[in-house]
Amino acid sequence: MDPAGTPTGYDRLQSQVIPGYGSLARLAVALLSCSPEARQTGSDVLVAGCGTGAELLEAVAQRPDWKLTALDPSAEMLAESRQRLSAAQTSATVFWQQSTVEDLLDLPGMEGRFCGALSVLVLQSLPDDGSKLAFLTALARSLKPGAQLVLVDLMRSALSSLEPQLDAAWLAFQAASGLEASAAVGASQGLHPIGLARLTSLVNAAGFGDPARIFQALGFEGFLLQKRA
Repeated sequence: MDPAGTPTGYDRLQSQVIPGYGSLARLAVALLSCSPEARQTGSDVLVAGCGTGAELLEAVAQRPDWKLTALDPSAEMLAESRQRLSAAQTSATVFWQQSTVEDLLDLPGMEGRFCGALSVLVLQSLPDDGSKLAFLTALARSLKPGAQLVLVDLMRSALSSLEPQLDAAWLAFQAASGLEASAAVGASQGLHPIGLARLTSLVNAAGFGDPARIFQALGFEGFLLQKRA
């Protein structure tokens, strides 16, 4: 069995930790594909934190006409993504960048370039010490006015009375998915979930309108964000 720290182990672990993980990439791409800007043929689309390539594989399957920029700070994850897309024998156009979104904007032509963006399970790993705002602001700057971002992350419940039940249900889901107890305990370590009110404040400050929730499974929620014109 692949260790959870390897790219292939990462996908296995996520499917045991996140309800509906196997459909997240398909849903995210389908939503963005119908957005005002990215529905156009040949749209430039950013996959921010492409990881092991789940969103990229869905993108080339659903929208082979898209021009994709695959971004991740991890060389190992990028290598795994490239291998998976190579195995898929796709003719889609993919530009690979080992970088953060903030650093991507230092490259010529990246400001306001993209017709849409995907960010799945990335914001949750950033502390709310300015890092979340910097990430969201960079994403907004990379998008054309009116373009949309699909954002999926672990969130904090607005009802504090439900938190103990949600936490217990999450552990029960992981156990039922075959995750060992020691791994389940560490599943939420290093994550920094925020509530909807805080997310709304951050995305508004970054240049987006209010988030529209389009997905929820226990604490994991997906949102559509549109860059203000």
